[in-house]
Amino acid sequence: MSNILKTPAESYTEMNEIVLPNDTNILNNLMGGRLLHWMDICAAIAARKHCNRSVVTASVDSVSFTEPIHLGDVVTIKAQVSRAFKSSMEIHLEVFADNIQTGKMRKSNEAYYTFVAVDGYGNAIQVPEIKPVTEDDKKRFDGALRRRQLRLILGGKMKPEDANELRSLFIRD
Repeated sequence: MSNILKTPAESYTEMNEIVLPNDTNILNNLMGGRLLHWMDICAAIAARKHCNRSVVTASVDSVSFTEPIHLGDVVTIKAQVSRAFKSSMEIHLEVFADNIQTGKMRKSNEAYYTFVAVDGYGNAIQVPEIKPVTEDDKKRFDGALRRRQLRLILGGKMKPEDANELRSLFIRD
């Protein structure tokens, strides 16, 4: 499967939800956990579109909560694969909140999720590679290796001295 190249656009997924009273905290803002749940679903769909296989969440990182999302807002979550590795895929997500009454839409969140493709027994399997097309695709693609190495170091799966992409940010040869 490694000789198959897909573009990030082929995995693009957009999902909409309306914030109902059961989704909010005592301030009538969307609860963070509910948003993370919706983001996980949207990211899983993008990952599955990319590899046409079952996928599982491997990590959630770099979630920023910059703007509250209010009761009655329509939430739009956009996701696409930013880079594929051997069996894992990094998914970039953006979250927008739309106040239907005022017509004002604002970006409220951004995150990176990692998914792994698995076979029927839960074993990791190879996924297609990504060919970035747009300048934004290329920026996310290039940064994905650094983000992956950081995730692996923090998860205890890589030694810092082996993270060549990260080392190049701090050490000049």
